[in-house]
Amino acid sequence: MTGNEDRSRDRAELVVRLRAALGERPGAAVSAVDASARRRAEYSSDASNYRVPPAVVVFPREVDDIAAVAEVCRATGTPLTTRGAGTSIAGNAVGPGVVVDVSRHLDRIVALDPAARTATVQPGVVLDRLQAAAGRHGLRFGPDPSTHARCTLGGMIGNNACGSRAIAYGRTADNVLSLDVLDGTGRRLRVGVGVGVGERDEIPGLDAFVRANLATLRTELGRFGRQVSGYSLEHLLPERGADLARALVGTEGTCVVVLGATVRLVAPPSATAMVVLGYPDMPAAADAVVPLRAHGPLAMEGMDARLVDIVRRHRGAGAVPALPAGTGWLFVEIGGDTPQQALAAGRALAADAGTAAVRVLAAGPESRALWRIREDGAGLAGRTADGEPAWPGWEDAAVPPERLGAYLRDFEELLRAHRLAGVPYGHFGDGCVHVRLDLPLGAAPGRLRAFLGEAADLVAAHGGSLSGEHGDGRARSELLPRMYSPAAIAAFAGFKHLFDPADLLNPGVLVRPRPVDADLRLPAARPLPLVGGFAFESDAGDFGRAVHRCVGLGTCRADTSAAGGFMCPSFLATRDEKDSTRGRARVLQEMANGTLVRGGPAAREVTEALDLCLSCKACAHDCAAGVDMATYKSEVLYRAHRRRIRPVGHYTLGWLPRWARLAGRAPALVNAVLSRPAARRALLRLGGMDPRRDVPAFAVEPFSRWWRQAALRRDGAGRDVVLWIDSFTESFSPEVGRAAVEVLSAAGYRVIVPPGPLCCGLTWITTGQLDGARRRLRATVASLAPYVRAGTPIVGLEPSCTAVLRGDLTGLLPDDPVAAQVAGGVRTLAELLAATPGWVPPRLDGVRVLAQPHCHQHAVMGFTADRDLLSAAGARLEVLAGCCGLAGNFGMEAGHYDVSVAIAERGIGRASAAAPADAVLLADGFSCRTQAAHVTTRRGRHLAELLAVPPSVAPGPQSPRPSQPDAAGSAQA
Repeated sequence: MTGNEDRSRDRAELVVRLRAALGERPGAAVSAVDASARRRAEYSSDASNYRVPPAVVVFPREVDDIAAVAEVCRATGTPLTTRGAGTSIAGNAVGPGVVVDVSRHLDRIVALDPAARTATVQPGVVLDRLQAAAGRHGLRFGPDPSTHARCTLGGMIGNNACGSRAIAYGRTADNVLSLDVLDGTGRRLRVGVGVGVGERDEIPGLDAFVRANLATLRTELGRFGRQVSGYSLEHLLPERGADLARALVGTEGTCVVVLGATVRLVAPPSATAMVVLGYPDMPAAADAVVPLRAHGPLAMEGMDARLVDIVRRHRGAGAVPALPAGTGWLFVEIGGDTPQQALAAGRALAADAGTAAVRVLAAGPESRALWRIREDGAGLAGRTADGEPAWPGWEDAAVPPERLGAYLRDFEELLRAHRLAGVPYGHFGDGCVHVRLDLPLGAAPGRLRAFLGEAADLVAAHGGSLSGEHGDGRARSELLPRMYSPAAIAAFAGFKHLFDPADLLNPGVLVRPRPVDADLRLPAARPLPLVGGFAFESDAGDFGRAVHRCVGLGTCRADTSAAGGFMCPSFLATRDEKDSTRGRARVLQEMANGTLVRGGPAAREVTEALDLCLSCKACAHDCAAGVDMATYKSEVLYRAHRRRIRPVGHYTLGWLPRWARLAGRAPALVNAVLSRPAARRALLRLGGMDPRRDVPAFAVEPFSRWWRQAALRRDGAGRDVVLWIDSFTESFSPEVGRAAVEVLSAAGYRVIVPPGPLCCGLTWITTGQLDGARRRLRATVASLAPYVRAGTPIVGLEPSCTAVLRGDLTGLLPDDPVAAQVAGGVRTLAELLAATPGWVPPRLDGVRVLAQPHCHQHAVMGFTADRDLLSAAGARLEVLAGCCGLAGNFGMEAGHYDVSVAIAERGIGRASAAAPADAVLLADGFSCRTQAAHVTTRRGRHLAELLAVPPSVAPGPQSPRPSQPDAAGSAQA
């Protein structure tokens, strides 16, 4: 029997024992225990450089389930690693045995006491949920890592997380009152304030351990606030309260598993202001930190100009508010009882800053935009200024703040000596520096080891800590002897032995560590060169390099809709890691590796991972690392089905424009057939679609027929504009095209409609038929090229199709300079009108507009021009965030209906139900209007329709559904 067969048999036996321990019946349809290759791939990495596929992943539904799993691990000698959101940058949330994900079910806030200012939580509670609950009482949890929208309290306790405002509120250890834990021997302990009576008796040898190590604990540990590396055993000292709970914070799951916690809440200031201070460089900014700390700032963050430049390239220049002169900045937050007091405090702080490059901002959109740059730093810094991948191998070292400037200068010299590049930023007020470097992870591992050793020596020479908040994990544990004496290293081992003598809990971390260059993910990845699909020019033509853009920060797991984000809609509906952008990327990375996921793009695990990806492209915009899962899915489908028989849906939905043109020859007949329920259901099933769906009616008079008859539209004076009629506008929504003609004509344009319709190949792209998409794009480029050369703007009406020409076009035709010209010449209607001299929008004073931006518009063009136009017109605007759930072919396909509708109900459905009856639902996307018709009673309208026929004379919100035939077929003018 081979080694692989032995491991498979052992894994199967482990699964049986775990399921029995959790009380699951054999053959249960839904199990909390999953040993599939796909699931193991999803949990093979966290947000670090490391890859350790687990044997089994478990999703406990109750806290007692963790004890049952731990008992099986003890009986079988299987390692146990606990995981929250998987955002660990040091590699302390991956393990070789059983990985327990507490984030899926153990996410309750058990109690919140505003009077006592405490909260009791399960380990899987996301920090933002606790902040929202506490915020209703004017309270908050003090520490706030940049991952606050998805990190869990259990993970924060494991890493002793800090965040931007630790300078004011302390680390997680400073805010934990008590812990409910399970150690490696099976003991369940409650330790901490008010509950730790007799705790030393429950842990034999603890008192003796403290007495034996008093000198080491007093001299080597707790020297400054961000000394997070190793165990924080200084909390065991009698003069520090002999607090075992605080000593267990930051042990990274190596001593205990956290089952619950009671934490302290704080009352933040009533108002805040932001001070932005500019300096010649980052070390100069660091030099200014110490005197500014005397002003009691809530946060003091360092920001490098190169990081700001990356933001401008990724999100556009408008994403960055004006900054004072400099190439290094301090972003400082300061509080007050009133906005005026906060601003006054900000001006007083600025007076001591040693620079004249100052901006003092009240709380508002500008300050939020600047803080977002800081929060997205880890993802944005995933590329160097030259566009090369950068990694978190030396991510969060910290030194005493008074040493920060000197450390940064020495660190820059070290980078130059090792020919490395990176962009420093971080919690300068606490002396903590974040930086991602173009480390040679894929080759020359000796260079990595040499650099990390010298970097550790440098930090130690400045009296610092290898880790300032993320823990040591697999990235730094081996380096601890460069920072600590042999006595301290022995003390760490002795402390772990008291709780986990068999080394079952997160082995390889902190005590008896794995080498820093073992288990690296990138060296195991094979290149995936081009085969005729997308060009992946930003990734050197390597699909494997593209999928490794995902560094695991997990923004896709956060409900970012409150901040205007759109990803990841299927994860928000299912809360399953496999449906996050990160989970899919991990499976694709394992596909590139080829050992865990075998069979390449056609592998079953890959199909399962991508099945619920809506191809919404939101990740291409919202993911700071630039992951574009929609493009990756198209590429995978192209590689998997090239020159093979495809699923039937690829021929029905993927060729939709072709079928629409055929239906346009006899639309009344086709609509009559599809209006019969039995016939419609049968045809949908045959076409690989869900029979519960409606089929949008084909227009009785397609746009092109109307245009040919409306000769007056082609004549007249004015500036030329090309109106690009896509397949959806042509065959399903010609009224949108007619309204656009009227609006453009009224704005002084002479409208030109090239013969067509001109297909962008969108449906071919989303089904991975990239050769077919290229043929259609070449024809469209050839038709539009003369107008682009003449400087005539091209207006697209369907957002998804417009996004193809603005984005996918150059990825599929990278060597065609005309394609690049066309991509640069296409505008949305709002963009064109906003740039039209003298054009004034019709008044929409008081009109309530509920806007559902199309996901592709959000990702590629943005909604800013539309928002500004509607606001200027006087509309009372509410812009929804998140996908409608139909997403082109996704919501029509068999097997997707329930998730599609669930996404819609939590977004457009809920908002539509809450909106006033007279609110206008603005939805430029044909799929958005179709989904709205399915889950609401409102008729979605395009911006062109809203501008052509303002609501004062338009049909009411309860007008017929857009799937009904437009029998009149007449111009709206």
